[in-house]
Amino acid sequence: MNEVDATEAAAAGGQEQPGNIDSLRQELEATKAREAEYLDGWQRSRAELANARKRFQREQEQAYAGAQADLLIRLLPIVDDFERALETLPSSLSGLTWCQGILLIERKLQWTLEQAGVASIEAAGKEFDPFLHEAVTHEPSADVPAGHVIAELQRGYRMGERVLRPSMVRVSSGPEQAAEPQK
Repeated sequence: MNEVDATEAAAAGGQEQPGNIDSLRQELEATKAREAEYLDGWQRSRAELANARKRFQREQEQAYAGAQADLLIRLLPIVDDFERALETLPSSLSGLTWCQGILLIERKLQWTLEQAGVASIEAAGKEFDPFLHEAVTHEPSADVPAGHVIAELQRGYRMGERVLRPSMVRVSSGPEQAAEPQK
């Protein structure tokens, strides 16, 4: 074959058949559909991984907060013991160095609780709240309105919004009713 024949054959062969163009278009559309499917799957997997990381971090923070709260709950009876001991400390002993050392330990324990975000729950004179207070007794009282706390028997504590221990309280049932005479 000479050059002219080869060029003509190449030109004639370069023209596509109409059916072949349609099949190439269909193949291109199928490839684009697979590409979109793969992209969608990749984006979903990426979002699932990000959500799993956030969930793991949130669960880890909750576990840490739970462990911290458990430890703090175990320390609260020690705080109570220090408070009771210091309340009964005779004033004649308060100037001794070993008493000053105990006071220092109690202050450090209180500071540690404060640093952990622990705060005492106010109770005396407040309206009774079953989420914050545990009623030990209901007593008549002319001074305190019904449904309010007369006195706190054991201090309650909270850490943020979480109640570590409710306050044990005495609750007023209002003024004492006079007994009606029997007929």
